[in-house]
Amino acid sequence: MGLDKLDHRGDQSDHRGDQSDHRGDQSDHRATVSSVLVANRGEIALRVFRTARVLGLRTIAIYTDLDAAAPHVREADEAVRVDSYLDIDAVVAAAQRAGADAVHPGYGFLSERAEFARALEEAGIRLVGPSAAVMEQMGRKDAAREVAERAGVPVVPSYSLETPADQLAFPVLVKAASGGGGKGMRVVRSAAEYADAVAAAAREARSAFGDDTLLIEKYVESGRHIEVQVMGDRHGRAVHFHERDCSTQRRHQKVLEEAPAPTIGAELREAVTAAAVALAEQVGYTGAGTVEFLLDNATGDFYFLEMNTRLQVEHPVTEMVHGDHDLVADQLRMAEGAPLAEGGQVRGWDGHAIEARVYAEDSFNGFLPQAGRAGVVHWPGAHGGRASRVRVDHALESGQVVSTSYDPMLGKVIAWGRDREQARRALVAALDDTAILGLTTNAGFLRALAASDEFRYATIDTAWLDQHEVPAPDPTVARLIGALVVATRLSGSGHPFAADGWRASRLTEGLRVDLDEELRVLVDADSSTIDGRELRILERDALDDGAERLRVEVDGERHVAFVAVSPSQVEVVHRGQRHVFERPDPNASHGEVRGEGSVTAPMPGTVLQVLVAEGDTVEAGQSLGMMEAMKMELTLKAPYSGTVTTVAASVAQQVALGDVLFEVTD
Repeated sequence: MGLDKLDHRGDQSDHRGDQSDHRGDQSDHRATVSSVLVANRGEIALRVFRTARVLGLRTIAIYTDLDAAAPHVREADEAVRVDSYLDIDAVVAAAQRAGADAVHPGYGFLSERAEFARALEEAGIRLVGPSAAVMEQMGRKDAAREVAERAGVPVVPSYSLETPADQLAFPVLVKAASGGGGKGMRVVRSAAEYADAVAAAAREARSAFGDDTLLIEKYVESGRHIEVQVMGDRHGRAVHFHERDCSTQRRHQKVLEEAPAPTIGAELREAVTAAAVALAEQVGYTGAGTVEFLLDNATGDFYFLEMNTRLQVEHPVTEMVHGDHDLVADQLRMAEGAPLAEGGQVRGWDGHAIEARVYAEDSFNGFLPQAGRAGVVHWPGAHGGRASRVRVDHALESGQVVSTSYDPMLGKVIAWGRDREQARRALVAALDDTAILGLTTNAGFLRALAASDEFRYATIDTAWLDQHEVPAPDPTVARLIGALVVATRLSGSGHPFAADGWRASRLTEGLRVDLDEELRVLVDADSSTIDGRELRILERDALDDGAERLRVEVDGERHVAFVAVSPSQVEVVHRGQRHVFERPDPNASHGEVRGEGSVTAPMPGTVLQVLVAEGDTVEAGQSLGMMEAMKMELTLKAPYSGTVTTVAASVAQQVALGDVLFEVTD
């Protein structure tokens, strides 16, 4: 399989030793895998294809009708259509039909399904991952807990489900024994809440995983999420690639991840990594896996949480601090049966890396999922020169439709620096240079979080984002830059009409954020004064569809912004945050004005419940119905007390953003 083709950049000798120590002799295994099918989509499929291409392997994609023109389909040497990425029989049949030697599951979908691993085993196809038996044990939190105890790894103190609520030491954590990602998980702080929380967690776990088995454990109020990257061979040995810190999370969903962990010392690092290796060897783990631990800030104790039997979303930070080491290449070698050589433990690391997950969601409006067609998409390039560098793993292109059918992650921006502060600054700069027009994302939220003192000084624990609000970015500078772009386009046209048909004489009507706010723009050569603020464009680069990337000086401070102008609005992405401003047109109709009692769909999705009928009397805040999108449930509530006059929603109905579902009359 030719791993000698891999390019491991940088001088690694001071930090990692000779890589050949832990890779072993490759000569007996190069011919074993010649083609690999990726049972996934999006950026992880592209990530695996990138390594496979370097290794000279034939690449095979699968796709659904929705993804027929997706980047991962175009990138592969061959593509096979399936009805669903979750259809085990269809995916195995696709691998057989394409003649794949191995299947890489990526993450999500079938990646941790023991049934999938077993079906591949029965078909004589290698899974790039552990065996079905191992996956079955480690995929369940209760079984994994037993393995950890046998390996001598500390586990979180727990209770039996039969323990009466009044005998529990609250707070406790109720969580699903199957699956992960925060689903089927509830923090319970009193006996009065316990029964309802158990019922809700079981219901969610049954819906998400088909299994409502629950665990009850001590809840650590202030903790850090530490995880260790391990790699195991088929000969019973495992090594670790040190740890990551994933404490910056919201509702158990990771937001920022970094390597190494910034708040642990050498002694704790040794204990945590040794525990991870012991667990992997105890269960006979093969391939890449992640052992997750919770560090109790109050006591300094650490506890085993779970093992992810796959490659993690955040694996790039580990690769970057180990000299751009390729974990996917290691996975493929382990699938071939290659051994980890004696004495091959990776030693040390180089620098610091931080990853930000870019999602299609409105972080400053309840983190609601977003969907639709992306306009111009601009991912960042290199930032910080030789002292730092940026990597982007993504599968989003300009003009691509983002659907609610799949996970809302659009890509990952990862920054490396000589130390943590350099990496953090490089990440902030990279997010400044990230823009997705036409679709709201969390990039502005990520940028604000990475720039915060709390993240800078590593004081954020696993509960911080659930207890604190990240302030929404001030739109003032974005509005000024948008006004400046409109002004310069009009004044530079040489005649009273701009290219888009707007009269220069109407320039003073400016941009509006709402119907009461206006900006008056005065243009003077290369600089403009807007509301008493001095603006000057330093650089102006044309993008697709008339959009622009600009470097602008505002009162002496430099900013990067992306601007798209249309007859009805001006769209500005500044510091990652998307702002949309109306262009006032006194001759245009403002359209239908909805009443204050209209309850509209805050996101595209599916109606799950309708709880009222026309004529019903409701109280303010009463639930009218429930909808779901991207595995997120949202309750639709009455805006005030009154009578339900319209019910336009029905169960299983597909609704678009802004559709009127209910109307309540005061």
